[in-house]
Amino acid sequence: MKGLVLAGGSGSRLRPITHTSAKQLVPVANKPILFYGLEQIRDAGVTEVGIIVGDTGPEIRDAVGDGSAFGLEVTYIPQDAPLGLAHAVLTAEPFLGDDDFVMFLGDNLIEGGIRHVVEAFERDAPAAQLLLKQVPDPHRFGIAELDDDGAIVRLVEKPEDPPSDLALVGVYLFTSAILDAARRIEPSWRGELEITDAIQLLVTEGRPVRASLVEGWWLDTGKKDELLEANRVVLSTVEGRVDGTLAEGSTVTPDVVVEAGARLVRSHVRGPAVIGPGTVLEDVFVGPFTSIAGDCRLERCEVEYSVVMERCHLRDVPRLEGSLLGRDVRIARTERRPAAHRFLLGDHAEVEITEGRV
Repeated sequence: MKGLVLAGGSGSRLRPITHTSAKQLVPVANKPILFYGLEQIRDAGVTEVGIIVGDTGPEIRDAVGDGSAFGLEVTYIPQDAPLGLAHAVLTAEPFLGDDDFVMFLGDNLIEGGIRHVVEAFERDAPAAQLLLKQVPDPHRFGIAELDDDGAIVRLVEKPEDPPSDLALVGVYLFTSAILDAARRIEPSWRGELEITDAIQLLVTEGRPVRASLVEGWWLDTGKKDELLEANRVVLSTVEGRVDGTLAEGSTVTPDVVVEAGARLVRSHVRGPAVIGPGTVLEDVFVGPFTSIAGDCRLERCEVEYSVVMERCHLRDVPRLEGSLLGRDVRIARTERRPAAHRFLLGDHAEVEITEGRV
């Protein structure tokens, strides 16, 4: 079995962050989202992986390399344009050949990994195996309708009137039958070749298509609030450790990670939280569900429920919450202190806080 990871797309829902960075490399608990999927594919025993890349391909290549750091052998597959998941599968046909494969969307996170799903697929040998999860807003996703026996009878992509609340999670297992089906479908109203249409063709033709329900969490990190929620959930699973320096009365709770080279001075971190390598906190309070990446500097700040990416400098920010800051962001207070601020800032942004609320 091979792996196919989709790491193209423009990431429009995470702009301005994704104007200068691949959405799959935005960090959750200080690790790029893409890395979680690669690790779960490896842990399922799949080591030969193709990665679909688009305009951000060079950045993905720099981050993943040849895959050896993950115990993988990686092949990069350029896709001219994001024309749908089925189009991505057809683009990867020379890499996939006749092999079975697991397809993983590069901006999704799943609790517990996929080993058990891969084992079930190899044991039962259906044409396709889908992961489903109950969601409160099914119109945003590809949706599966099941019969009374739990068999898939219909798939609909982002329906206005959803037939169920069972969303297709961003992990699929296929035989090469999906390639033939993808070649025989037409573009949808969105102008894309939808994987749901290709799977529906398999169902219509009587090919066995199985479904498994995801019992734990599934996180689609396509928007700021979704990414912050993913950060919260993943941080809740982190085991605390202090490899950096706590100076001048600094304290951390047991569920905090302080990476090597980080230094806290007169600062307090209440976890779960992660402080990256080389980051300096002076007179700072960090609240729960916050990840601060490497080489940042925070002075006289309060930060909670936020993601702060590399090399940010925050000075005299009285309270930052529910925020996602890109790389190299600078925020500094100039006059009065508002009670709280909320930001979604792209790389290299600079903000000066004056009176009133931003």
